[in-house]
Amino acid sequence: MFISKSMTKKLVTISKETNLIDARKLMEKSKIRHLPVVDSNNLLLGMVTDRDIRSAVSSIHSENFDSETEHAKMSSVKVADIMTTELVTVSPLHTLQDVMLLFDQHRFGAIPVIDEKGILVGIISVRDLLRAFINVMGIGEPGILLCILAEQKVGQMKKIVDIITEENISMGSILVARYWEKGKRAVFPYLLTNNVVRVKKKLQEAGYQLLDPWEWYLDQLPHEE
Repeated sequence: MFISKSMTKKLVTISKETNLIDARKLMEKSKIRHLPVVDSNNLLLGMVTDRDIRSAVSSIHSENFDSETEHAKMSSVKVADIMTTELVTVSPLHTLQDVMLLFDQHRFGAIPVIDEKGILVGIISVRDLLRAFINVMGIGEPGILLCILAEQKVGQMKKIVDIITEENISMGSILVARYWEKGKRAVFPYLLTNNVVRVKKKLQEAGYQLLDPWEWYLDQLPHEE
């Protein structure tokens, strides 16, 4: 799925000449944490975040100015002075998978979306990404996620799906992920029912091992030294 279907298009943007006080007010009023900085043609120039603003305000506070001097100092600081200009951007034709990898690699909260001319056309946040995957995977409906350990060979997916459909159970989605044991895969069907006793029993009788989906993930997280 292309991010053009999931990105936020109604944007709150800011000019590089806006001062620190007005930038903070705009962010608080709009209840957002990222402000794209654009010129009069909507060309993306940079990004200012709530962290950038907090850091700038904290730096001014540390100077121990009186309130009047502090206000004047914050009024003199422009968005251009604190914004990030070396940005990671994506195009509307990037996929959700592309953006998910970027979020993981860079720990961003949001990524601006630009066209081939550098014009800002949207922004995609972690929240947008989560909402998109909820829709794609069908997990907005009540149901239960199973984790089935299967051999990595042809026919396993069909066998699992057949067992589930024989119980007249619909699936919101099905995801196959790597497993840490060679020749194995973890299969995650999201079943649109809360009654999974019979299907779990049938899967086990067919030789499949059922794992707790959340324990499977947590067990594979890197351990800190």
